Amino acid sequence: MAASGRRLRGDPESGFTMDETVAEYIRRTVLKIPRREIMEMLTIWDFLSKTQLQTINVHHTKERISQEVVTLCEENCAGIKQAAILDMICEETDSLNLADFKYKFKRSLQTALKNVTINFREYEDNALWIRIAWGTQYTKPNQYKATYIVYHLQTPYVFISSLRSNLPLLCQALVHASNYHDIHEMELRSRCLDSLKDIVFKRYSQTFQTYHPRPLQERNVAPEKVDPRIIQENKREKERIQRVNQEVFGNGLQPKIEFAQYKLETMFKGEPEMDILTEKEPFRCVVKFSSPHLLEALKSLAPAGMADAPLSPLLTCIPQKARNYFKIKERKDILSASCLGS
Repeated sequence: MAASGRRLRGDPESGFTMDETVAEYIRRTVLKIPRREIMEMLTIWDFLSKTQLQTINVHHTKERISQEVVTLCEENCAGIKQAAILDMICEETDSLNLADFKYKFKRSLQTALKNVTINFREYEDNALWIRIAWGTQYTKPNQYKATYIVYHLQTPYVFISSLRSNLPLLCQALVHASNYHDIHEMELRSRCLDSLKDIVFKRYSQTFQTYHPRPLQERNVAPEKVDPRIIQENKREKERIQRVNQEVFGNGLQPKIEFAQYKLETMFKGEPEMDILTEKEPFRCVVKFSSPHLLEALKSLAPAGMADAPLSPLLTCIPQKARNYFKIKERKDILSASCLGS
């Protein structure tokens, strides 16, 4: 960013303004810290007073906590030096946590299953890739049917490729190595890892935001010559659809999801004399939407005149709810959506 375009933060009356780069640096560093370790890391940092630390509510969202820390740092006139020290403390802790995680994970799996091959690889985005080739007590690991796991140490999420038979062993090892008490499977599937991360980490954008923000560029376009005899029908309606669609989906590209599945359970409603009403079992059906890029396909329906705007929240809430499996059940004559397994 050019120096002329840099903004400053702080209270004008305090006589100190903090460079936005420093504020963002501190905010991102705090977001990398696991929630249960935030207060410990800030205490080790020793830049904020005990009184200031007591004002931080660790039960808030991490985004809000990071903003609270930034505000306190502004009060203390934080600079790039203090921000770098906090980052170094977190990096050192991450290295220790990573080595501990690898050791516990490998020991847990090899204790439960002798014939298993485990390989680790670290990436710059703090992602740990794990490759596991499974065998049995009597056969060697099958290197052609390996399982891939992606784990970010600063988050409570893990991404796993297709696996069924040894899933309990894997989950047990992950819980043991990460020092969590339990693990739950999310009803979210996709072949695109980046899109899964965008959804889980809330890096996508909806409701007046852009998925990949880009500044609008002015273009010198010659006015189009329109035949005065041509009348554009439903111009206001098309503008309304465009506006509503933008409010729901935003301006940018949507996360890539290949399908969404809905299971419906509902009681039959009809004339009392119909024999079918004696059946107490609900009707069940499954509706599945599939596309190489489902959310973009849904986004195009209303502008193309193939659906009313806005679309049903059951279709547009996929990124927000971080799921593409739904069960729709009837409760007190109201259809409500819930995640499978909830």
